[in-house]
Amino acid sequence: MRGDIFDRNGVKLASDRVYYDVYAHPDSYDSSPEELAKILAPYLKISTATLVERLSRKDSVITLKKDLDRATAKSIQKLGLREISLGKKNTRIYPQGSMASHILGYYNFDADIASGVELTAKDQLEHVEKNVPTERTPDGNVIYNFSTDPIATASPLKGKSLTLTIDTAIQHICEQELYRMVLKRQALRGTVIVMNPRNGEILAYAVYPYYDPNNYKNASQLQIKNWTLTDVFPPGSTFKIVTVSSAMALGKINPSTKILDTGKIKVGWWDIKNYDYSKHPYPGWITLTYLFEHSSNVGAVKVAQTMDSEEFYTMLKKFGMGSRTGIDLPGESAGLLSNWKKWDSSTHASMAYGYGTSVTPIQMVSAASSLANDGVRVTPHVIKYSPEDAETKIFKTQVMDPQTAHNITKILTASINDSKSPIKMERYNVAAKTGTSRKPKENSAGYTNQLYTSIIGYLPAANPQVLIYVLVDSANGGEVWGSTIAAPVFKEIASQAARVLNLKPDK
Repeated sequence: MRGDIFDRNGVKLASDRVYYDVYAHPDSYDSSPEELAKILAPYLKISTATLVERLSRKDSVITLKKDLDRATAKSIQKLGLREISLGKKNTRIYPQGSMASHILGYYNFDADIASGVELTAKDQLEHVEKNVPTERTPDGNVIYNFSTDPIATASPLKGKSLTLTIDTAIQHICEQELYRMVLKRQALRGTVIVMNPRNGEILAYAVYPYYDPNNYKNASQLQIKNWTLTDVFPPGSTFKIVTVSSAMALGKINPSTKILDTGKIKVGWWDIKNYDYSKHPYPGWITLTYLFEHSSNVGAVKVAQTMDSEEFYTMLKKFGMGSRTGIDLPGESAGLLSNWKKWDSSTHASMAYGYGTSVTPIQMVSAASSLANDGVRVTPHVIKYSPEDAETKIFKTQVMDPQTAHNITKILTASINDSKSPIKMERYNVAAKTGTSRKPKENSAGYTNQLYTSIIGYLPAANPQVLIYVLVDSANGGEVWGSTIAAPVFKEIASQAARVLNLKPDK
């Protein structure tokens, strides 16, 4: 039997259940089909007439019933019928239904196929401490002799249990709030990732569309696939935090730097405009707080231009762009980041506001976590590791010095507090940035008219304990922006997670 899987608080998320199939062997009949049917009918919950019909077949082995529970199987065994045998099999069950389905994955005993942590933690879940040597009859009964340990033989062999970093209370909140917004705006798909930026432990990881791993055979490939690890997308304005942090870490700008925002700027062969150019055609000299609050594309481009391409690229690599995060789930993509030697001035500029590169949601979580953790990026993970295992599984990368991380956090916090942002909270300072990016066409160059809306942020800003990322793909109806789609989901999850985790207010 495979080991059980639990959440961080001991809630069972997966376990094995033993089922029995009942067979008849006509060559060994001591009784007539009618007599056997009369005995077995109450146990098998099948009519006597149907059983007589089955027992009268001319097959060498007849299947009478499948998937009986242990208690019923034991009762049949006690009847001592020589012509009846029981076949034992294991089935994996998921007591919480579709909750955290893309994290848990599923396990198929018949084909030995798995996904999610059922696959990545296979060795642990199937690791048995000691093998008990026993001799058994064809029916699976133990043949006892003087050297047989009766207690060891009676307990089934079972793999090691596995504890995840997931908190089912927060997971439930994330799945509910995400589903509500997807339904309301008829979106294609979405994800919410909640992580402790200090240690990389993922507290919740919701991926829509959901599926029930108990019935994975009925789920479509679209439902089963964890697209948040395999698919990449242009991050849009959430990437501006990476651009500004990179320039500040390199000493190109400081918290007091002002930038001349001309509303639009020509780079190479194309014009780059601010999204609100029609309302604010020439903002003039702006602060970094204004850059984030009004999501200035021109400001971000000018900050990026303070670095040469090699410097910018080197910082992006430190943030983890173009590399796998190392999360303990299967199928992770490395994202897309072309070498700086292939950049022209337009690529360099578009990189500034999240269009020159393509990322996975978990890469954005990993990158932003360095700002919330004194400049250090920690490997995101869903499995709780022992201190010994953590040394080989979890790595720390110094992206920038602590002061730069604190400065960016203060600027992001001010940009939320000074604005009409829907994510403002009464008791907590929140450092966050929204993003809206156009969805690329799948099989050709250019963009569709659909949008990715997202937000990434952390709280309490004074001592970040929780980082939240929300991404909704192809929302419809009304205004579609990071601030109108992703931000309300963020606010609700932040409020409830703060309560569940009992976070200390910093306002």
